[in-house]
Amino acid sequence: MAAVEVRDLRKSYGDLLVVDGVSFSVDAGEVFALLGPNGAGKTTTVEILEGHRRADAGTVSVLGFDPATHPRAFLERIGIVLQDAGFEDDFTVLELVNLQRGLYPRRVGADALIDQVGLSAKRKARVKTLSGGQRRRLDLALGLVGDPEMLFLDEPTTGFDPSARHQAWGLVEGLRDLGKTVLLTTHYLDEAEHLADRVAVMVEGRIVALGTPAELTAGQRSVVVSFRLPRGIPVERLPELGGRPLPDGAGWTLSTMHPAAVLHALSGWALEHRLELPALEVRRPSLEDAYLALVGSAATAEREDAEAPPGRA
Repeated sequence: MAAVEVRDLRKSYGDLLVVDGVSFSVDAGEVFALLGPNGAGKTTTVEILEGHRRADAGTVSVLGFDPATHPRAFLERIGIVLQDAGFEDDFTVLELVNLQRGLYPRRVGADALIDQVGLSAKRKARVKTLSGGQRRRLDLALGLVGDPEMLFLDEPTTGFDPSARHQAWGLVEGLRDLGKTVLLTTHYLDEAEHLADRVAVMVEGRIVALGTPAELTAGQRSVVVSFRLPRGIPVERLPELGGRPLPDGAGWTLSTMHPAAVLHALSGWALEHRLELPALEVRRPSLEDAYLALVGSAATAEREDAEAPPGRA
Protein backbone atom coordinates (compact mmCIF):
# COMPACT_ATOMS: atom_id res chain seq x y z
CA MET A 1 0.00 0.00 0.00
CA ALA A 2 1.33 3.44 -0.93
CA ALA A 3 1.53 6.14 1.73
CA VAL A 4 2.47 8.73 -0.91
CA GLU A 5 1.42 8.92 -4.56
CA VAL A 6 2.80 11.67 -6.79
CA ARG A 7 1.87 11.87 -10.47
CA ASP A 8 3.19 14.38 -13.01
CA LEU A 9 3.80 17.05 -10.36
CA ARG A 10 4.64 20.52 -11.71
CA LYS A 11 5.42 23.79 -9.99
CA SER A 12 6.74 27.11 -11.32
CA TYR A 13 7.69 30.40 -9.74
CA GLY A 14 7.02 32.92 -12.47
CA ASP A 15 8.91 31.75 -15.53
CA LEU A 16 11.11 29.39 -13.51
CA LEU A 17 9.98 25.75 -13.69
CA VAL A 18 11.28 24.10 -10.51
CA VAL A 19 9.34 20.81 -10.51
CA ASP A 20 8.92 19.33 -13.98
CA GLY A 21 6.61 16.31 -14.23
CA VAL A 22 7.77 14.43 -11.12
CA SER A 23 6.17 11.05 -10.37
CA PHE A 24 6.96 8.58 -7.58
CA SER A 25 5.34 6.63 -4.77
CA VAL A 26 6.37 5.79 -1.21
CA ASP A 27 5.18 2.55 0.34
CA ALA A 28 3.74 2.50 3.84
CA GLY A 29 6.49 1.66 6.33
CA GLU A 30 9.26 2.63 3.89
CA VAL A 31 12.18 5.01 4.41
CA PHE A 32 12.41 6.97 1.16
CA ALA A 33 15.24 9.43 0.45
CA LEU A 34 14.84 12.33 -1.98
CA LEU A 35 18.29 13.48 -3.06
CA GLY A 36 19.63 16.16 -5.36
CA PRO A 37 21.84 19.24 -5.53
CA ASN A 38 20.68 22.62 -4.27
CA GLY A 39 18.05 24.02 -6.60
CA ALA A 40 16.95 20.59 -7.85
CA GLY A 41 13.35 21.06 -6.66
CA LYS A 42 13.47 18.78 -3.60
CA THR A 43 12.32 21.36 -1.08
CA THR A 44 9.41 22.51 -3.25
CA THR A 45 8.34 18.90 -3.81
CA VAL A 46 8.40 18.11 -0.10
CA GLU A 47 6.59 21.34 0.81
CA ILE A 48 3.78 20.34 -1.59
CA LEU A 49 3.59 16.93 0.09
CA GLU A 50 3.43 18.62 3.50
CA GLY A 51 0.66 20.97 2.35
CA HIS A 52 2.75 24.15 2.59
CA ARG A 53 2.60 24.84 -1.16
CA ARG A 54 0.11 24.12 -3.92
CA ALA A 55 1.11 22.36 -7.11
CA ASP A 56 0.40 23.98 -10.47
CA ALA A 57 -0.44 20.62 -12.03
CA GLY A 58 -0.43 16.91 -11.25
CA THR A 59 -1.90 14.92 -8.38
CA VAL A 60 -0.61 14.29 -4.86
CA SER A 61 -1.94 11.91 -2.21
CA VAL A 62 -0.38 11.54 1.26
CA LEU A 63 -2.00 8.98 3.59
CA GLY A 64 -5.03 9.18 1.32
CA PHE A 65 -5.38 12.97 1.65
CA ASP A 66 -4.79 15.85 -0.74
CA PRO A 67 -2.31 17.92 1.30
CA ALA A 68 -3.39 21.14 -0.42
CA THR A 69 -6.73 21.05 1.43
CA HIS A 70 -5.00 21.03 4.86
CA PRO A 71 -7.57 18.79 6.59
CA ARG A 72 -6.97 18.55 10.34
CA ALA A 73 -7.07 14.76 10.15
CA PHE A 74 -4.12 14.89 7.74
CA LEU A 75 -2.06 17.27 9.87
CA GLU A 76 -2.63 15.11 12.96
CA ARG A 77 -1.14 12.07 11.19
CA ILE A 78 2.13 13.58 9.92
CA GLY A 79 5.26 14.88 11.62
CA ILE A 80 7.63 17.45 10.12
CA VAL A 81 11.24 18.09 11.09
CA LEU A 82 12.34 21.25 9.30
CA GLN A 83 15.95 22.03 8.49
CA ASP A 84 15.78 25.20 10.56
CA ALA A 85 12.91 25.41 13.05
CA GLY A 86 12.39 28.33 15.39
CA PHE A 87 11.98 27.80 19.13
CA GLU A 88 10.91 29.93 22.08
CA ASP A 89 14.32 30.09 23.70
CA ASP A 90 13.08 30.67 27.26
CA PHE A 91 11.17 27.38 27.43
CA THR A 92 12.85 24.31 28.85
CA VAL A 93 13.07 21.21 26.68
CA LEU A 94 10.36 19.47 28.74
CA GLU A 95 8.06 22.53 28.65
CA LEU A 96 8.35 22.83 24.88
CA VAL A 97 7.68 19.13 24.28
CA ASN A 98 4.65 19.23 26.59
CA LEU A 99 3.36 22.36 24.86
CA GLN A 100 3.60 20.65 21.47
CA ARG A 101 1.98 17.47 22.83
CA GLY A 102 -1.17 19.43 23.62
CA LEU A 103 -1.81 20.02 19.92
CA TYR A 104 -2.29 16.33 19.05
CA PRO A 105 -4.98 13.79 19.94
CA ARG A 106 -2.37 10.98 19.92
CA ARG A 107 0.63 11.77 22.05
CA VAL A 108 3.96 10.20 22.84
CA GLY A 109 5.04 10.43 26.49
CA ALA A 110 7.23 13.52 26.93
CA ASP A 111 9.86 11.94 29.17
CA ALA A 112 10.15 8.82 27.02
CA LEU A 113 10.49 10.92 23.88
CA ILE A 114 13.18 13.15 25.38
CA ASP A 115 15.10 10.03 26.36
CA GLN A 116 14.59 8.57 22.88
CA VAL A 117 16.26 11.54 21.13
CA GLY A 118 19.14 11.65 23.61
CA LEU A 119 18.24 14.79 25.58
CA SER A 120 17.76 13.20 29.01
CA ALA A 121 20.46 15.35 30.61
CA LYS A 122 18.90 18.50 29.09
CA ARG A 123 15.32 17.85 30.15
CA LYS A 124 15.15 20.99 32.31
CA ALA A 125 17.63 23.08 30.31
CA ARG A 126 16.37 26.18 28.54
CA VAL A 127 16.38 25.97 24.77
CA LYS A 128 18.73 28.96 24.45
CA THR A 129 21.45 26.97 26.23
CA LEU A 130 21.37 24.03 23.77
CA SER A 131 24.08 23.41 21.20
CA GLY A 132 23.25 23.16 17.51
CA GLY A 133 23.22 19.36 17.60
CA GLN A 134 21.01 19.35 20.71
CA ARG A 135 18.55 21.71 19.02
CA ARG A 136 18.34 19.26 16.10
CA ARG A 137 17.52 16.50 18.58
CA LEU A 138 14.77 18.71 19.95
CA ASP A 139 13.54 19.19 16.36
CA LEU A 140 13.25 15.41 16.10
CA ALA A 141 11.36 15.18 19.38
CA LEU A 142 8.83 17.81 18.30
CA GLY A 143 8.34 16.05 14.97
CA LEU A 144 7.55 12.79 16.76
CA VAL A 145 5.46 14.11 19.64
CA GLY A 146 2.13 13.43 17.87
CA ASP A 147 2.99 9.79 17.13
CA PRO A 148 2.81 10.42 13.35
CA GLU A 149 2.15 7.74 10.77
CA MET A 150 4.43 9.59 8.38
CA LEU A 151 7.47 11.72 9.17
CA PHE A 152 9.14 14.27 6.90
CA LEU A 153 12.82 14.69 7.79
CA ASP A 154 14.70 17.60 6.18
CA GLU A 155 18.47 17.25 6.72
CA PRO A 156 17.86 15.65 10.15
CA THR A 157 21.49 15.22 11.26
CA THR A 158 22.96 18.57 10.21
CA GLY A 159 25.26 19.71 13.02
CA PHE A 160 25.50 16.26 14.61
CA ASP A 161 28.83 14.74 15.60
CA PRO A 162 29.45 11.17 14.32
CA SER A 163 28.13 9.56 17.51
CA ALA A 164 24.94 11.63 17.47
CA ARG A 165 24.42 10.88 13.77
CA HIS A 166 24.50 7.15 14.43
CA GLN A 167 22.08 7.55 17.33
CA ALA A 168 19.71 9.44 15.00
CA TRP A 169 20.07 6.67 12.42
CA GLY A 170 19.03 4.17 15.07
CA LEU A 171 15.99 6.32 15.82
CA VAL A 172 14.93 6.31 12.15
CA GLU A 173 15.47 2.56 11.94
CA GLY A 174 13.29 2.18 15.02
CA LEU A 175 10.53 4.19 13.32
CA ARG A 176 10.69 1.84 10.34
CA ASP A 177 10.41 -1.13 12.69
CA LEU A 178 7.24 0.46 14.11
CA GLY A 179 5.75 0.69 10.61
CA LYS A 180 6.17 4.46 10.26
CA THR A 181 6.74 5.95 6.81
CA VAL A 182 9.70 8.34 6.52
CA LEU A 183 10.52 10.72 3.68
CA LEU A 184 14.08 11.93 4.12
CA THR A 185 16.10 14.65 2.41
CA THR A 186 19.82 14.76 3.12
CA HIS A 187 23.12 15.82 1.61
CA TYR A 188 24.89 13.01 3.47
CA LEU A 189 24.99 10.22 0.88
CA ASP A 190 26.21 7.66 3.41
CA GLU A 191 23.15 8.51 5.51
CA ALA A 192 20.81 7.84 2.58
CA GLU A 193 22.65 4.64 1.72
CA HIS A 194 22.42 3.40 5.31
CA LEU A 195 18.80 4.34 6.00
CA ALA A 196 16.79 4.40 2.80
CA ASP A 197 14.87 1.48 1.35
CA ARG A 198 14.65 3.42 -1.90
CA VAL A 199 16.18 6.61 -3.27
CA ALA A 200 15.07 9.16 -5.87
CA VAL A 201 17.62 11.57 -7.36
CA MET A 202 16.30 14.92 -8.61
CA VAL A 203 18.17 17.23 -10.99
CA GLU A 204 16.75 20.38 -12.59
CA GLY A 205 13.24 19.58 -11.38
CA ARG A 206 13.14 16.02 -12.71
CA ILE A 207 13.75 12.59 -11.23
CA VAL A 208 16.73 11.11 -13.05
CA ALA A 209 16.99 7.85 -11.07
CA LEU A 210 14.76 5.87 -8.73
CA GLY A 211 15.48 2.58 -6.97
CA THR A 212 17.18 0.92 -4.04
CA PRO A 213 20.71 2.09 -3.19
CA ALA A 214 21.97 -1.27 -4.51
CA GLU A 215 20.14 -0.79 -7.80
CA LEU A 216 21.58 2.69 -8.27
CA THR A 217 25.13 1.61 -7.47
CA ALA A 218 24.83 -1.42 -9.75
CA GLY A 219 24.92 0.96 -12.70
CA GLN A 220 28.44 2.02 -11.68
CA ARG A 221 30.47 -0.84 -13.03
CA SER A 222 33.98 0.39 -12.27
CA VAL A 223 35.76 -0.43 -9.01
CA VAL A 224 38.19 1.85 -7.20
CA VAL A 225 41.60 0.49 -6.19
CA SER A 226 43.40 2.77 -3.71
CA PHE A 227 46.89 2.54 -2.23
CA ARG A 228 49.86 4.51 -0.98
CA LEU A 229 53.42 4.26 -2.21
CA PRO A 230 56.41 3.92 0.10
CA ARG A 231 58.27 7.14 0.78
CA GLY A 232 60.61 8.06 -2.07
CA ILE A 233 58.92 5.81 -4.67
CA PRO A 234 57.43 7.89 -7.53
CA VAL A 235 54.23 6.80 -9.22
CA GLU A 236 56.12 6.57 -12.52
CA ARG A 237 57.81 3.40 -11.27
CA LEU A 238 54.53 1.49 -11.15
CA PRO A 239 53.88 -1.20 -13.78
CA GLU A 240 51.20 -0.86 -16.44
CA LEU A 241 47.83 -0.93 -14.64
CA GLY A 242 45.45 -0.32 -17.52
CA GLY A 243 44.95 3.29 -16.54
CA ARG A 244 46.65 6.21 -14.86
CA PRO A 245 46.37 6.41 -11.05
CA LEU A 246 45.10 9.73 -9.74
CA PRO A 247 46.36 11.46 -6.60
CA ASP A 248 44.00 11.22 -3.64
CA GLY A 249 45.33 12.92 -0.52
CA ALA A 250 48.41 11.02 0.59
CA GLY A 251 47.69 8.12 -1.77
CA TRP A 252 46.54 7.14 -5.23
CA THR A 253 43.34 5.78 -6.72
CA LEU A 254 42.54 3.99 -9.96
CA SER A 255 39.06 3.29 -11.35
CA THR A 256 39.02 0.04 -13.24
CA MET A 257 36.72 -2.56 -14.75
CA HIS A 258 39.34 -5.24 -14.00
CA PRO A 259 40.27 -5.01 -10.30
CA ALA A 260 41.78 -8.52 -10.16
CA ALA A 261 44.25 -7.67 -12.93
CA VAL A 262 45.21 -4.38 -11.24
CA LEU A 263 45.74 -6.09 -7.88
CA HIS A 264 47.81 -8.82 -9.53
CA ALA A 265 50.04 -6.25 -11.25
CA LEU A 266 50.43 -4.12 -8.12
CA SER A 267 51.14 -6.98 -5.73
CA GLY A 268 53.53 -8.68 -8.17
CA TRP A 269 55.47 -5.45 -8.65
CA ALA A 270 55.62 -4.83 -4.86
CA LEU A 271 56.86 -8.38 -4.17
CA GLU A 272 59.46 -8.15 -6.92
CA HIS A 273 60.87 -4.95 -5.43
CA ARG A 274 60.35 -6.06 -1.80
CA LEU A 275 58.01 -3.18 -1.09
CA GLU A 276 54.81 -2.80 0.87
CA LEU A 277 51.78 -0.92 -0.43
CA PRO A 278 50.18 0.70 2.62
CA ALA A 279 46.40 1.13 2.65
CA LEU A 280 45.84 -1.11 -0.38
CA GLU A 281 42.07 -1.34 -0.75
CA VAL A 282 39.42 -2.32 -3.28
CA ARG A 283 36.21 -0.32 -2.96
CA ARG A 284 32.98 -1.11 -4.71
CA PRO A 285 30.96 1.89 -5.94
CA SER A 286 28.95 3.66 -3.24
CA LEU A 287 25.70 5.58 -3.50
CA GLU A 288 27.81 8.74 -3.50
CA ASP A 289 29.65 7.53 -6.63
CA ALA A 290 26.34 6.77 -8.33
CA TYR A 291 24.84 10.10 -7.24
CA LEU A 292 27.77 12.14 -8.55
CA ALA A 293 27.67 10.30 -11.87
CA LEU A 294 23.90 10.79 -12.19
CA VAL A 295 24.01 14.48 -11.30
CA GLY A 296 26.92 15.08 -13.67
CA SER A 297 25.29 13.19 -16.55
CA ALA A 298 21.94 14.94 -16.07
CA ALA A 299 23.55 18.37 -15.91
CA THR A 300 25.50 17.65 -19.12
CA ALA A 301 22.34 16.52 -20.90
CA GLU A 302 20.47 19.64 -19.79
CA ARG A 303 23.30 21.84 -21.04
CA GLU A 304 23.44 20.07 -24.41
CA ASP A 305 19.66 20.40 -24.83
CA ALA A 306 19.84 24.11 -24.04
CA GLU A 307 22.67 24.64 -26.54
CA ALA A 308 21.12 22.53 -29.33
CA PRO A 309 20.23 24.54 -32.46
CA PRO A 310 16.55 24.70 -33.52
CA GLY A 311 15.33 21.55 -35.24
CA ARG A 312 17.89 19.25 -33.61
CA ALA A 313 16.36 16.09 -32.18
